Amino acid sequence: MAAIVKITSAPLDEAAVNAIVRDISHSGAGGIVTFQGVVRDSSKGKAVRRLEYDAYPEMAERELAKIAAEVRRRWQTDAVAIVHRVGTLAIGDCAVVVAVACPHRGEAFDACRYAIDTLKQTVPIWKKEVAEDGEEWVSETP
Repeated sequence: MAAIVKITSAPLDEAAVNAIVRDISHSGAGGIVTFQGVVRDSSKGKAVRRLEYDAYPEMAERELAKIAAEVRRRWQTDAVAIVHRVGTLAIGDCAVVVAVACPHRGEAFDACRYAIDTLKQTVPIWKKEVAEDGEEWVSETP
């Protein structure tokens, strides 16, 4: 099983998330953890209308592949998926899905958290918040 890493403009709706989970599921997985990053209606006290994500897909997918490789190495699993959406996203839309299947729940939680935290720090994906009083490019790094 190969890791799934993808930048997409397609919606990450329930059917897409379910397909991702199906693709990483296997008989040795005792724990499957899925993280979904969803567009919320406020940020830093401002009402948000929408988010706009942009990326250089080839570069971003290379970085996602590095994260997936590290998950595979550290948690001894090939069952990892990292999919990030680009384009204009409305409130409630899913922007990113990370899913990991491991023999035990603890490792699945740890691997999933590692993947999303590292993605936010290292992957060249740019986010613009469009609020009622203007718009601003937002840094994902802490």
